[in-house]
Amino acid sequence: MFSKILSSATFGIDAYLVEVETHSEKQLPSITIVGLPDSAVKESKERVIAAIKNSGIEFPLRKLTINLAPADIKKEGSSFDLPIAIGILAANSVVNVDSLDDIVILGELSLDGTLRKVKGALPIAVEARQKGIRKIILPIESVKEASIVDGIEVYGFESLNEVIDFLNGDKTAEPIKTDKDSIFAEVNTYQLDFSDVKGQENAKRALEIAAAGGHNILMIGPPGSGKTMLAKRLPTILPPLTFEEALETTKIHSVAGILPKDKALITERPFRSPHHTVSDAALIGGGTFPRPGEVSFAHHGVLFLDELPEFKKNVLEVMRQPLEDYKVTISRSKMSLEFPANFMLAAAMNPCPCGFFTDPNKECTCTTSQIQKYMAKVSGPLLDRIDIHIEVPAVKYNELSSDTKGEKSEEIRKRVVAARKIQLERFKGIKGIYNNADMGTREVRQYCKLDNASSELLKMAMTKLGLSARAYDRILKVSRTIADLENSDKILTHHISEAIQYRSLDRDIWGH
Repeated sequence: MFSKILSSATFGIDAYLVEVETHSEKQLPSITIVGLPDSAVKESKERVIAAIKNSGIEFPLRKLTINLAPADIKKEGSSFDLPIAIGILAANSVVNVDSLDDIVILGELSLDGTLRKVKGALPIAVEARQKGIRKIILPIESVKEASIVDGIEVYGFESLNEVIDFLNGDKTAEPIKTDKDSIFAEVNTYQLDFSDVKGQENAKRALEIAAAGGHNILMIGPPGSGKTMLAKRLPTILPPLTFEEALETTKIHSVAGILPKDKALITERPFRSPHHTVSDAALIGGGTFPRPGEVSFAHHGVLFLDELPEFKKNVLEVMRQPLEDYKVTISRSKMSLEFPANFMLAAAMNPCPCGFFTDPNKECTCTTSQIQKYMAKVSGPLLDRIDIHIEVPAVKYNELSSDTKGEKSEEIRKRVVAARKIQLERFKGIKGIYNNADMGTREVRQYCKLDNASSELLKMAMTKLGLSARAYDRILKVSRTIADLENSDKILTHHISEAIQYRSLDRDIWGH
């Protein structure tokens, strides 16, 4: 007897269909799984045997050969448990074979026959629809994310018995649908707000400019000055996610298995803050069977690196590719995977090892060589990709004790959205450029033209403040964003002078 079940697996953040073929014959009882299964798939036979028996079904004492096709791609994970179980039962006439032609089945089985959540339900539903499959059967906990996809019927069940009854026509079930409009109505449910931050008006302004132009930002200041507090509120002023962005972000979280089970879609921009002990594989992605890293989990959101010089040098160096290409390429001998990684980098650091080099109230105990060594931990090529450096001084007591509420995130976000619309219009038709931070040298020359007064001011700043050559394009990009926030077609002198303030690490005071 023979049966064929359609299932699916993920490769990167996309999915591909897998045919689970089962051959059953009268010989000494055994189960063999072929088709490059990993250890989790090989172990599935033990779970399947126990699940079938504990569901009150007699397990066939026959020789069973199970093939996972295509056989040249390595299969991993526990989501093949359910299709293998259904395939065995179909090959032995327990399940109606006629009902299996147009259904993708996946799910992990527990030993008592109940179904557990699987990874990658959303990209699998997208792939099934593209291949013309009409139905998909999943564990009930994975249904929400898959049901966001139009044009496919998604059924959720709690146990193996329920799936068998449904396939045999003994049980009816309604496909589950998720209303996208109601999900997006809940947008901007952040608990944090910029109005919570006392003082730090300069830093707030710098973050608004960073959000408006998509610029990476580095905050330098003593411990307790509010750098982390400010960074956590950065997503609250970024433009809302579009449906396409939300779908792409959700796919990454779904493949990694970190999407909350009560969420069908990620509608808020992600905020990721890995500890400085993070490995390069955890930050960028990798592993024997590559999975996304923190830079991909922050896709369309914010990646916050606190205590930047404390990160290992090799970890910071691997950040250069995603910051430049907005994607991560992971190569292995038999495969090459790409994960999207288009994020805003927000970083924070102390000005010196003790933290009080720029603090007027506390004395710094570090020597000049210690400060230089500390600052040198952040390499020039990484700093090249950070447009804004802002000093965040310690907050004064009268600002801390003041009852005055700062401006709300909602008001700042309106200005950011307006500036982004100007940029989208400006770069319409230019591939890969959506905001000012994306501009290359050619676009900078075209869209950041200066009048004589502005040009003279920039020339004087470069000379007098000892600004490095790399600061030149950064200042032009940031001044273009400041002009957009004011809805100004031209870059004026006050735009340039404000942008110059945001290159503090390029000045000679740091001992460069």
